[in-house]
Amino acid sequence: MMKRRVAILISGRGSNMAALIRAASSADFPAEISLVISNKADALGLERAKASGVNTLVIESKPFGKDRAGFEKVLQAALDEHGIELICLGGFMRLFTAEFTKAWYGRMLNIHPSLLPSFPGLDPHGQALRAGVKLSGATVHFVIPETDAGPIVMQGAVPVSDHDTGDTLSERILEVEHRIYPEALRLLATGKVRIEGDVCKTDGSGPSENFLIAPVVG
Repeated sequence: MMKRRVAILISGRGSNMAALIRAASSADFPAEISLVISNKADALGLERAKASGVNTLVIESKPFGKDRAGFEKVLQAALDEHGIELICLGGFMRLFTAEFTKAWYGRMLNIHPSLLPSFPGLDPHGQALRAGVKLSGATVHFVIPETDAGPIVMQGAVPVSDHDTGDTLSERILEVEHRIYPEALRLLATGKVRIEGDVCKTDGSGPSENFLIAPVVG
């Protein structure tokens, strides 16, 4: 099986990166994590990646300031050098130009801790709690120039408790993130997802009898 070569871009601890690396360590996983790139030299995820035997690279974004195109030129050269076919963003705290996202359209995934299109941007857990929603979750989507938008590949939901704080909700959603991100990458790497207009379709998917209701009062 020819495995797709994947780069993960991080800026911090690399929690989702670690979940992707674990999944890719399985012999039957259709992708390999070939490179982890951080725009911050002190990102904790770099050591986690090295400990897993994954190549790492630091491309400091600070010297580029607002010159996104300059940063992306160096980034693209590194991706080309390593033969990268797919990109997964894992807490990568730098915006891309429209040109870069369009060049990688359909090949670059991001994960966001809300059920998009609800609660994009900063503090999605706080947004969910302030809105009083009973369900929240995580979304894996293709990256487009707009932040936390793009065709949705996969979502996972969790109940929201009246006693939740931003931290407790974040912890619960993080477990979902670690489950759906590897599965979304598996679908992409095996060619089972396709984009029709602004919507992502999945080959072989069908209706599910599973459902989640909240709150549950017993």
